[in-house]
Amino acid sequence: MEDSGILPQNSSRPGGSHDATFQPRQSGITFGLKLLSLGPLLILIMLIAVVSLITPAFLKPVNLGNILAQTAVIAVVAMGQQLVILTRGIDLSVGSNLALATVIGGLVYQQVDSSVVVIMAMLLAGAAIGAVNGLVFVYGRLPHPFIITLATLSICRGLALALAPGHTTMRGMPDAVTAIGGGTTLGVPNSFFAVAMFALLFLILTKSIVFGRWIYAVGGAPNAARSMGIPVKGVLLATYIICGFCAGVGAVLLAGRTAAASPIYGNLLELDTIAAVIIGGASFLGGRGHLGHALIGAVLIGVIRNALNLLGVDVFFQMIAIGLVIVIAVEADVLRNHLEARARVLQSARVQ
Repeated sequence: MEDSGILPQNSSRPGGSHDATFQPRQSGITFGLKLLSLGPLLILIMLIAVVSLITPAFLKPVNLGNILAQTAVIAVVAMGQQLVILTRGIDLSVGSNLALATVIGGLVYQQVDSSVVVIMAMLLAGAAIGAVNGLVFVYGRLPHPFIITLATLSICRGLALALAPGHTTMRGMPDAVTAIGGGTTLGVPNSFFAVAMFALLFLILTKSIVFGRWIYAVGGAPNAARSMGIPVKGVLLATYIICGFCAGVGAVLLAGRTAAASPIYGNLLELDTIAAVIIGGASFLGGRGHLGHALIGAVLIGVIRNALNLLGVDVFFQMIAIGLVIVIAVEADVLRNHLEARARVLQSARVQ
């Protein structure tokens, strides 16, 4: 009679009682991990429910449209920041990059009344700054991208102020730009559709293309990725170019919404995008995170600010509130890392 390989529940397999002891603990940790991964989304849902009860104006279509329009820039740029953080990096220049891109677009518009040319100018300007960040970081062998992106933060802001006539806002943008950034379709801001389109592209990039897998591999274990033949330098350079390009897209949306270009646009945008990624549940340790983290975090920031505005809370206290949310999100990331490490230990013990 053949051995089926299946032992009775009360068999004398070594470690059988050990497995029974660890099973509830593993289940608890697994549940905790799932709860933490859904934490930002659950917080967003609860926040919307509470705010809608406190201020009925929150759920009015006009206000919801305002939230979508105001969140669009953060969401698009945060998607690029997400890729950089996946590789254990950071881009502090996105806000100044956006400002410089709008100024370049405004200057081009003064010379050429063409929507296509103006949009391309802003997109290429953003991607160019991203390329500078990536090239200096990767081939300059800097210890961390914090250094070069901090430098370009200052350089881009200075260039934006120097190039802008009178160092101030330039009024006017082509009709197509204002339609993309400030127009609506069936009551929904066009900027929302722009965010949705880029979200789809990023989803395909990270889930269906080999390059997306490389990003996770480089962020998760750079040395292992290099030994596997993955072009680590090329991947890093590409992520910074994409992040800069996203800043250019944000420039198009913001310039279109305000019908203007300004060297002071994008102030503290770098902090908003980093906060959106971390609040959404991604990790600074790299190699872990998905597109939803950036989008949920961006919407969460937009909802918090809109709710505090409706409640008449001073802008300084709004900054405090966002800071507290960031602290909570970082602590949640620390707890998640601890639970994951504990789960791996328990799984190893069970296998043995």
